[in-house]
Amino acid sequence: MGGEDKGLLPLAGQPLAAWAFKNLSAQVDSLLISANRNHERYRELGAEVVSDTVGDFSGPLAGFAAGLAQIQTPWLVTVPCDSPLVVPDYVSRLWAAIEPGGIDAVVAHDGNRLQPVFSLLRRGVLGDLEAFLDLGERKIDLWLERLSWRIVDFSDAPDMFLNVNTPEDLARVEARITGLSDIDT
Repeated sequence: MGGEDKGLLPLAGQPLAAWAFKNLSAQVDSLLISANRNHERYRELGAEVVSDTVGDFSGPLAGFAAGLAQIQTPWLVTVPCDSPLVVPDYVSRLWAAIEPGGIDAVVAHDGNRLQPVFSLLRRGVLGDLEAFLDLGERKIDLWLERLSWRIVDFSDAPDMFLNVNTPEDLARVEARITGLSDIDT
């Protein structure tokens, strides 16, 4: 979107990232934001901010690595900042898929395709992820092939995967959020 920081674009009076943050904060004990610029503005949302340690703007996997390196918990839940409609049972559905054990990752599926930026990652995968990134690799799907992982079906929640890549996307998501707000009041 023209080099703008998507997470800070205004959406119904709040930064775009604030919507995902709000929806996820009710589901987890602590949050952190992976950002490579505008740290102070992201801190205003009330979370710790981490930056990529691999290259400049190396994509979601670098953000995953930064998050995994920082967490004190055994698992990291991921959500992109430009997808504001995280469902209330997102984390519990991912969490249910890790039983029985032996799983490194759980990844959302929208009914049509894998949505790997919506995931639950075991902290123990950090070393493998760093090695993968050191090879110059950036594709999440290729990294997942190295892990033991499961899919969780979210085909009943297609709006969760709406994201913002164009001004038209932003308007579409804002119309959806405004519609939700009208229903809730």
